[in-house]
Amino acid sequence: MLAIMERWEVEPGLHTDNTARFLLLIITKAGIDTLLFCVFSKEWYRSFLGLCTLSITVMDWVMTFFMASVWLIGAERVSLSPCFLLAHSTATYGALPVPMICLGILDYCLDDTYVGRGRPKCKLLRNVVLMVVVWMQAGVYSAGSANIKSIVYQYSVKEKMVLCNLEDMQGVYYSDALLFSVILLAIWLFQSNIFRWVKEAEMLAQQREDEDNKMSDLFNLNSSTKGQICEKDYLHKTSQPRPPMWFSLTLAFGVTWMPYLTMSVVCLLTYMTIPTYLIINNLWLECIHSVLTGVVFWAKSRTTGPYSDLPENACSWSVYWHLSTGTQAQPVPLGVFNPSKGKEKSFLCV
Repeated sequence: MLAIMERWEVEPGLHTDNTARFLLLIITKAGIDTLLFCVFSKEWYRSFLGLCTLSITVMDWVMTFFMASVWLIGAERVSLSPCFLLAHSTATYGALPVPMICLGILDYCLDDTYVGRGRPKCKLLRNVVLMVVVWMQAGVYSAGSANIKSIVYQYSVKEKMVLCNLEDMQGVYYSDALLFSVILLAIWLFQSNIFRWVKEAEMLAQQREDEDNKMSDLFNLNSSTKGQICEKDYLHKTSQPRPPMWFSLTLAFGVTWMPYLTMSVVCLLTYMTIPTYLIINNLWLECIHSVLTGVVFWAKSRTTGPYSDLPENACSWSVYWHLSTGTQAQPVPLGVFNPSKGKEKSFLCV
C-alpha cells in the first residue's frame, strides 16, 4: 500500500505534512496495546506468547519515541525520515506472526515434557532468548525487504505528493475470517440452545465469583485452594441437554472474541488496507493466545478438568467446562475448623 507522507498544492500555496497524523496513530496503538497488556497479560512471564505481548508493547513505544523525535527535531537533524521508520516497522511487524505462532505452539507442547517442567526462571530465560531470536530475524527480514525510497507523484501541474511504500498483511484477516466461519458453523449446529447456554454460563460465572469472594472472606485462601475445597459437595448435575466439550470451549472463545473477528471480516470484505504495524497488535496476539490455550485446555479437560495450570486468559474456560459437564454451583458451604487435626489448618464442609 502507498501512504501519503506530504502533499503540495501550488495555487493555494498549501503544504501538508502527515507525519503528525502517523505519529498520532502510533501513539494510539501503543496506548491500546499497553492497556490490553495490563488487562490480559498479568501472567505474561508464564508463556512465550505472554512475553511476546510485552515485547510488542515495548517496541510500540520505541517506535513512538523515534517517530516523535523525527517530528519534533526534524528529519534532517536526526538523519531519519518518517518513510524510513514506517517502511521498516511494517516489514518488521510483518515477519512476526508465523514464528510467534509456531514457537507459541512449541511452548505449550513442551509444557508437559521434562523440558517444560523445569524451573520457572529457566523457562522464562528460554522464552526470552526465543523472543530475541524472533525479533532479530524480523529485523534481518526488514533490512533486506523494506522499501524506504519515497515516491514523488505529480498528479497535476499544480499538485504533487510524496508517497511511501508500506506493507499490509491480508493473511491476518484471512485467519480471523477462518475462525469467524468456524464459530458461525458451530453456532448453526446448536442454534436452538445457544442463548440458554450462554445465559447459564453467565449465571454460573457470577455464582462462582460470589463463592470465591465469600471463601476469601471466610478463610483468606489462595485461588488454587479455594476453588477445590468441597467442590464435589456443592456442585450438582443438571438434567438439561449439555453441549459437547469442544463446542462449549468454542462458545467460550466466541463470546469473548466474536466482536474482534467480526471487525476483521468487515475490513476484509470492504477491502480496507491497514499497515502491518497496526494490524499486529496485542489484541490479535491475545486472540491467537486464546485459540492455543483453548486447544490445550480441551486436550487436558478429561484429566485436569477445570483446574488447569494454564496462564490467565481472556476466556472463561473453567466456567464453560462446567457448562459442558452439567455442573452448577449451589450456595457456598460453611467452613469450620477441624479440631481433630490439631494445629494443622484444615476445614470440613457442613
